[in-house]
Amino acid sequence: MREAIVPSVNRIALITGASSGIGRALARLFARDGYELVLVARSEAALNRVADELSNAHHTPVTVIAKDLSVQTASEEVWAASGGRSIDVLVNGAGFAVYGPFTDTSIEAELELMRLNMMALTHLTKLCAAGMVERRSGRILNSASTAAFQPGPLMAVYYASKAYVLSLSEALANELAPFGVGVSVLCPGPTRTGFQQRAQMEQSKLFDFGAMEADVVALAGYRGLMRNKTVIVPGTVNKLLAAATRLAPRKLLPVIVRRLQEPRQ
Repeated sequence: MREAIVPSVNRIALITGASSGIGRALARLFARDGYELVLVARSEAALNRVADELSNAHHTPVTVIAKDLSVQTASEEVWAASGGRSIDVLVNGAGFAVYGPFTDTSIEAELELMRLNMMALTHLTKLCAAGMVERRSGRILNSASTAAFQPGPLMAVYYASKAYVLSLSEALANELAPFGVGVSVLCPGPTRTGFQQRAQMEQSKLFDFGAMEADVVALAGYRGLMRNKTVIVPGTVNKLLAAATRLAPRKLLPVIVRRLQEPRQ
């Protein structure tokens, strides 16, 4: 039996990173519960496939906006393309990683990462939160990672970007709660998506210890969001590891992470 946690008639969810992985799985959950969808990603063809699937399965209206959110003007353009509609739920799911020693990785790629993982997320959150505060109703789900809980050698900029998302989300959860706006941050561990391929980290040992399915992670995020949980860590092992970072000596954390992320011999 599927779980419908809240009524959602005539509500609109704006989801970035919706063409694949966790973002696509979240789009399915919102469509299942009757939300009208605004889906954002770089690939229009991939978005159209998702839109056709959801429209056919759930008869929900779907708007597709193909934008590269790492471009500085893209967040405003997405906002304008959404038709000025009142967004009830914002899911900031877009993001990517860069893998390798800091002195070897591309600064252009890392600046793109920062614009997408942090700046676009912040910009869209600010645009949507204003209307939510006025209506005294709304939900925001930001995508972080268990990477947010410790420094990450060989993915230093990515880990730092997710620490930013975690900190921002926890602060906004406090600021916006008096106005009836819930803010949650999803912190999954390794997940089976196209993430590792884009980051060119197929040889990393990080995924040797098991990975969760995107559908399972998305369901945990969806349930946590609807229950107004601030920090959502899917999976028992991930919860234990996130808790352990608070107890382990700070100097030890980057040593452990580096060993996990080094390429297989």
